[in-house]
Amino acid sequence: MSRPRICCKVDAVPGITYFKPRGLPLLELTEVYLSFEGYEALRLADVEGLKHEEAAERMHVSRQTFGRVLSQARQAVATAVTSGQALRIEGGNYIVKESNDDALSEDSVNHGESEKPHQHNKIKSEGDYKMEKIAVSSTGPTLDSQIDERFGRAAGFIIVDPETMDFEYIDNGETQVMSQGAGINAAEVVARSGAKIVLTGYVGPKAFQALNAAKIEMGQDLHNMSVREAVALYLEGKVGIASQPNKTGHWK
Repeated sequence: MSRPRICCKVDAVPGITYFKPRGLPLLELTEVYLSFEGYEALRLADVEGLKHEEAAERMHVSRQTFGRVLSQARQAVATAVTSGQALRIEGGNYIVKESNDDALSEDSVNHGESEKPHQHNKIKSEGDYKMEKIAVSSTGPTLDSQIDERFGRAAGFIIVDPETMDFEYIDNGETQVMSQGAGINAAEVVARSGAKIVLTGYVGPKAFQALNAAKIEMGQDLHNMSVREAVALYLEGKVGIASQPNKTGHWK
């Protein structure tokens, strides 16, 4: 019988959870995974400079468990740095100390439970993102252009400041003619614009992964409406935030 996994306590989850080598597209990279408890062990030992006994007490684990978690975390980071791989901080078996309900957050792949602190599939309340730029896949260059249902091969993107409704148009013509990797390239276009939310129709798995890595949330399943109408729906809290892609295949 296997030993049950020990639940570690962490002060908070990191605000940035993805790192990649500069100049290399996501399509060409493989990933190394660092658990949230591994991140916490690195922070306590290598940033705060705590001794293993002190750090283990902070995480409510034994010194031996802390040493194992720290060793695995250091190996993950060293592998990513020395081999030019992307580093994704994700999953694990941990409790966030600052959580109001002290909810357990577990790796859904290993345990089959949802990650409560992240609250995927939620509806944003009105005003949650009013200070963030919104990228809307568009068939044309104005707010009254129709939303383009294809994220990766959209004609372009309208980047909207929701506070003022000022906008700019980014042409996506280069991505449209790509034989593969269109979704990933479009995600990089959106990331460079500074937008933190994408409103579109369909997002494929690779584009979803690239947007998620860039900390950009997605509102999907928006059809038969203008860019202006899509933004209005989002600001009214009527657009759900996607937890998974809604389209398979390579053309998105």
